[in-house]
Amino acid sequence: MSLYDVSVLGFGDNVVDKYVHIKTMYPGGNCVNYAAYANMLGVKRSAYMGYFGNDAAAEHVINTLDRLNIETVKCKQFEDENGWSEITIKDGDRVFLDWNDGGVRGRHPYVLDRFDLQYIKQFDVVHSGNYCYTEKELHKIQQAGVPLSFDFSDDSSQEYYEQVAPNVDYAFMSCSGQDEEAVQEHLEFVKKLGPKLAVATLGAKGAMAFDGSKFYRQNAAPLEKIVDTMGAGDSFITAFMVCYIFRLKQHVEQNAMICEAMESASKFAARICQLEGAFGFGKKYE
Repeated sequence: MSLYDVSVLGFGDNVVDKYVHIKTMYPGGNCVNYAAYANMLGVKRSAYMGYFGNDAAAEHVINTLDRLNIETVKCKQFEDENGWSEITIKDGDRVFLDWNDGGVRGRHPYVLDRFDLQYIKQFDVVHSGNYCYTEKELHKIQQAGVPLSFDFSDDSSQEYYEQVAPNVDYAFMSCSGQDEEAVQEHLEFVKKLGPKLAVATLGAKGAMAFDGSKFYRQNAAPLEKIVDTMGAGDSFITAFMVCYIFRLKQHVEQNAMICEAMESASKFAARICQLEGAFGFGKKYE
């Protein structure tokens, strides 16, 4: 029995995160993480839609999704290199060393057709991000009437926000290291572009959300020890959206809904920081 009567779809990137210091690769990517975390949270249906290569990295991600019973019926596989990033850990924090520009997904952008959109309409929320090469398809999801959350990460330009945010319902971004006034100004800027809600994660300082009339502040959940911060932001986004959409379907008042979603997201992100990789399932590589 599911804990949340919510169905979610991650649309976009999948990678393996190669931890070079221990020669171990972990399944990941913003949208795979979203599907995996939603599954961990107990949603009624979790799916991933994207493109895979045909190498060992791709097989590891596919096999992991199969083990987790995450739906992949709309995925495709090409004779190409899968996406990967090379990472090391310093004092429990991830440090990115290199990546291959998304591999297959950068060379074969996913183009949504009418049948894909029929499939997408079965879900309560779709998620994508700024490393997914899905920007040109987002308006189709919006026109289909399916809520869309999007991760702008910490490196999106003003022009990118202006291009993408009008097609997004729930905009997430990382503003770690910025002062509160700067974060508030940025959230106001993003909200004016069209999203219903703008949310910034602030690392150890927690998170802040803006709904157009009120700012919401959430402290980070306490952590005795950080194993790995990989996936901290993705897990926050997932838990926030799962809780928010669940309460939205129950017609809970907006203020209470956002506060509950932020608290739930903070606790879940702290839990994920206790795992190796984004959500475990490490495999040795040569």
